[in-house]
Amino acid sequence: MYLTEHFGLSLGALVVWGFMMAFFFNLFLWFADLKRNKVLLITSFVAFISYFVSDHLFTWYETSNIYLQWAIYDILTLSFILIGAFFVKGDSNSPAYQYVVLGLIVNTLLFFFMYYDLHVVENTTPWILWDIYSFGVNIVDFTMIVALIVDRDILGLIRLKNGIKALFSARKTSHSL
Repeated sequence: MYLTEHFGLSLGALVVWGFMMAFFFNLFLWFADLKRNKVLLITSFVAFISYFVSDHLFTWYETSNIYLQWAIYDILTLSFILIGAFFVKGDSNSPAYQYVVLGLIVNTLLFFFMYYDLHVVENTTPWILWDIYSFGVNIVDFTMIVALIVDRDILGLIRLKNGIKALFSARKTSHSL
């Protein structure tokens, strides 16, 4: 129990630190005039602030309601990022932007599933969802951090999405002929 609590605290702090470093890196690129992507800057800033605030308001004595609170944080974060991208009319095709949006959606779903399982169903027996949640949220968080830093399609998800889209549009045009 002691090791688990401290590991969780350390991992949470590492994630917040990662988002802070991603924001500072993008801020540096902005001021050095190496990359002037407003959407990337807003995305990294909002993600950092969100994770910073949610990490500081978390206590280990929370109930299963914490999953609902984290889901709400992610929905708010996603909303602020989407609104910010809409208003600055920047490059929302940025891979980092797309990875953060997808990552927040995945995390929100995982939080809702955990909340439902623990609070609504009142399940107390660990099962595969708990493992998927434990690994999934952390992998998604670190993927978002790396994507914000490198701003590349690191997992090939955008290429996969574009390939599927091209396949369906080619199929659609061949059927209409």
